[in-house]
Amino acid sequence: MAESKKYEVAVSAIPQYIAEQSDPTNDHYVFAYTITIENVGTVPAQLISRHWIITDASGEVQEVRGLGVVGRQPLLQPGEKFAYTSGCQLDTPVGTMRGSYQLTAVDGRQFEAEIPEFTLAVPHVLH
Repeated sequence: MAESKKYEVAVSAIPQYIAEQSDPTNDHYVFAYTITIENVGTVPAQLISRHWIITDASGEVQEVRGLGVVGRQPLLQPGEKFAYTSGCQLDTPVGTMRGSYQLTAVDGRQFEAEIPEFTLAVPHVLH
């Protein structure tokens, strides 16, 4: 098996606008996102940290780094999934998020899993 396939994690995101926590008249837009992380490799791996790049429609960029996700550092066996929901606030009705997770396999190898870019948008703002 190819070495790269041993250390492979798939990441998907489902964003959602949270109208009841948002205040568009004051440029306050709240979004939740549910992330699913799946170990599609052949070696158990633990999620150690995260790096997010959040960009709003004005081009303002926030970078967020931290240990784990929602206070956890899950150990994923091959084929296992971990899902969590978190959120962020933007000053514009549209933005994007992307980033990476840093993982350590049980054999000590460190690797990254890309978080593909996804769009945060108030419903009916984008066509």
